[in-house]
Amino acid sequence: MKHRKIKIIRAFCLIVMLACLIRIGQACVLSVRQGEKQRELKSMMEHDWVQDSWQGRVEQERAVEADRQKSDEGKTISGNAVPGEEGGHPILKKYKALYMENGDVAGWLTVEGTKIDYPVMQCGDDEYYLHHDFDGKDSKYGCLYVRERADLENGTNFVIYGHNMKDGNMFGELDLYLEEEFYREHPDVSFDTLYEERSYKILAVFRSQVYSEDADAFKYYQFYGADTEEEFDDFYENVKALSLYDTGVTAKFGDTFLTLSTCAYHVNNGRLVVVAKRVE
Repeated sequence: MKHRKIKIIRAFCLIVMLACLIRIGQACVLSVRQGEKQRELKSMMEHDWVQDSWQGRVEQERAVEADRQKSDEGKTISGNAVPGEEGGHPILKKYKALYMENGDVAGWLTVEGTKIDYPVMQCGDDEYYLHHDFDGKDSKYGCLYVRERADLENGTNFVIYGHNMKDGNMFGELDLYLEEEFYREHPDVSFDTLYEERSYKILAVFRSQVYSEDADAFKYYQFYGADTEEEFDDFYENVKALSLYDTGVTAKFGDTFLTLSTCAYHVNNGRLVVVAKRVE
């Protein structure tokens, strides 16, 4: 009886170990695939072959848009931008291939000293890229994304969301900024829209959370535009007060911000937040 119990225990332990190894193996495979996909997306910005295909797509979209704009009398309504262009401004050459692959791409984020070097997505469903990759496939990594309401061209602030992945992908290394020393060595963030290259300096790093709707609290994730200096100052003063250390970076009414947000685990629905000010 004693030997039988030992065999049962050993068998149980073996099953548990195998299950753990399978899960670890699956996680490793997903991580490797994620890295391969990231390299593929990066490589798409390094080729010139896209120009002819891009011109063909633009011409096709112009024709489609013209058909849509015909009035009942058969006249064409003019003045609208071509799909893929903002106010008539062309997409930067390096992002054309990405846009051709997925029209939801809104820009590219790079944070020096980290793995954060990804496209940023935007679509009508604010939850879609939480669970889908660049190709639209189900993915626990998802993509970095901004909500539909984010105005990347004219807004005062826009929030980029991403998963805090254990292997460091997506915003998994954003918590490096919890250490002031790391910030001092890596104070710069780059975010390009499809139409413009931009540089930012980190202004504040803090922990927060998602609050209930009726909570009287500073909800950084609801701030997108400041029509008045008072609205601007409320956001600016709150993020500076919450910051874990003084970055020495200041801002004034008229400046614009980039906010990076990911999950944190100091409280229920916790968030780690990095706010940066545009400098050029």
